[in-house]
Amino acid sequence: MTNDTQIDSVFHAMSDMRRRVLFDRIVRTDGITVAELTEGSGVTQGAVSQHLKVLREADLIQGTPQGRRTLYHARPQGLAPLVDWLAMYETFWPARVAALRDLLKEIDE
Repeated sequence: MTNDTQIDSVFHAMSDMRRRVLFDRIVRTDGITVAELTEGSGVTQGAVSQHLKVLREADLIQGTPQGRRTLYHARPQGLAPLVDWLAMYETFWPARVAALRDLLKEIDE
């Protein structure tokens, strides 16, 4: 997979709010099953499985079979292509933050 394809894949995976919520839940555990992720999610287990498939394809999570169930773990290194891409624009951020700070100061006065 090329770096551009990886970035597209991560953007696609994270463009859906439910997938971001699932990823956040997975990041906060040492491993979690589809059934546990489905509890309180408001969607069916099948829908959760489809979202997990997209996250797996983006290399953001991995599943580890344990007996009859699969534990899902986050792969934070899967965000690396996105972080690398954003780093190219890092030089613009201080100027933008300073401009925002000045604007907020003007609004307060």
